[in-house]
Amino acid sequence: MTDYTFETATHSVHRWINPAPEPLGAAAEEIRKAWAVAANAYRETYEFASTEPIPEEVLRFHVRDTAIVIEYATEERA
Repeated sequence: MTDYTFETATHSVHRWINPAPEPLGAAAEEIRKAWAVAANAYRETYEFASTEPIPEEVLRFHVRDTAIVIEYATEERA
């Protein structure tokens, strides 16, 4: 007889989308603000202190046609 376990996981992606219309693109200050807010949200989610650095690989930046997206993912097991 085979023993096994079962679990359900909910995967969520949290995104901050910065408009980057041509020909000007996105302003560095707007990207910096979104980056700071995303980092703080990650700290709150995983209960990091406000002065504690977050792991380097958790925030991801993606380029879309007219936007720059900053994101991180979470997973909850039921």
